[in-house]
Amino acid sequence: MWRFLKAVKDREHRVALSTWVGAIAAVVYTVAPIDLIPELVLGPLGFVDDIGMWTIFAVLFTREQRRWQAGLASQ
Repeated sequence: MWRFLKAVKDREHRVALSTWVGAIAAVVYTVAPIDLIPELVLGPLGFVDDIGMWTIFAVLFTREQRRWQAGLASQ
């Protein structure tokens, strides 16, 4: 994973726009005071929507990492 992050940092791999949007949306949604399922009202159950956003981001991140690995294999 660290090699992948270094490749992104060094601009050796271009990350898809959908992955950037997913990452930004996950962070903003997690820290935003407005929530679909508020934690104050429903307690631990309120974290379900936050976990869902991070799951979507994890899937996008994994897809990008696989794209990067496929690019390395084809070289």
